[in-house]
Amino acid sequence: MPEAARAALPALFISDLHLTEDEPANVAAFLAFLQGPAREAASLFILGDLFEYWAGDDDLETPFNAGIAAAIRALADAGTAVFFMTGNRDLLAGADFARAIGATLLEDPARVRFGDRDDNDGADTPMLLLAHGDALCTDDLAYQAFRRQVRDPAWQAGFLAQPLAARKAFIAGLRQKSEAAKAEKAMEIMDVNADAVAALLREHGYPTLVHGHTHRPDIHHLNVDGRDCVRRVLPDWRGHACWLRWDGRDFTPESGDAVRI
Repeated sequence: MPEAARAALPALFISDLHLTEDEPANVAAFLAFLQGPAREAASLFILGDLFEYWAGDDDLETPFNAGIAAAIRALADAGTAVFFMTGNRDLLAGADFARAIGATLLEDPARVRFGDRDDNDGADTPMLLLAHGDALCTDDLAYQAFRRQVRDPAWQAGFLAQPLAARKAFIAGLRQKSEAAKAEKAMEIMDVNADAVAALLREHGYPTLVHGHTHRPDIHHLNVDGRDCVRRVLPDWRGHACWLRWDGRDFTPESGDAVRI
């Protein structure tokens, strides 16, 4: 089991912003969030799909992408520790992107311990298990096959070797096919699988799980192997800017008029 990352409290969690130039209100809300509520947090966790798509870290020179990266970097420079996990839309974001925004790049899933205690290697500090969430949607067999393909290092190397314009054209066509495919799928197939969730919680010692991806914000109380567990699903930002705050004991869903879309 990989060593847990360490982060300070309070922590904020966001996911599924799907930022794009085509939705300026959503972008404005995110920038307001970075300049306001995020500055009051010790840690910010971005759990995937920050962008509608990401064609590769060489796309950082695009003015829109550069502006978003600079805004997150300003937050990090102001003292909030930023952690970033890729989702299915921005899975090609890598080390160069993480450096540009001043973030620690997390694996999916990631165990994170919170607090400032260093005694006993921090074993008694609270811990969360963080994920984007798409790996748990195992009932969607077609999507999981696609996920395995695009996360294969050899496939990624070949794709990133293509010109940026060709990659963007491919992704645009892929997005159209994805929307058409989703329209034909039952919503239940695109949600997480209970057995996959249980297996993940079992593997990591029955922690509280926080994830996004499904756009179905909720709190799920589970019993896995006789252990009481909690799965918290983050909301997307389409239509409303919102985030989850954690102080080490209590979770608080938050939003604000200043960042309302």
